[in-house]
Amino acid sequence: MSKRILVVEDDYDILCVLTDLLNDEGYEVVGLTYTGSITESVRESRPDLVILDFLLAGVNGGEHCLELKSHPEFSGIPVILMSGFPRFPESFGDFGSDAFIQKPFNIHTVLHVVEVCLADRHELV
Repeated sequence: MSKRILVVEDDYDILCVLTDLLNDEGYEVVGLTYTGSITESVRESRPDLVILDFLLAGVNGGEHCLELKSHPEFSGIPVILMSGFPRFPESFGDFGSDAFIQKPFNIHTVLHVVEVCLADRHELV
């Protein structure tokens, strides 16, 4: 069974690139340009991994990450934060995320980070 990844990215072009890239690697992708409730989106899509852009309309990706990581049902789901700010983790913190990817991203980096996060989750389950 393929792993499911929820991607929340408000830039439609980047969302399409990530969706195509991950689909080509055999992942099932649920892509959203917006979510009003990250817990409802996770509950509906049942992902094995979540990728969040930091700068989103309304609640930012960091706050979504904190919400997931503090939720008893979803705290074990790996979360990858993405941002165009190169010093993001040093400036803002990691919000409890499992990994960080800087934009613009290298596709090999994205695939590697996804694989590592999913492998780490498998070891924990």
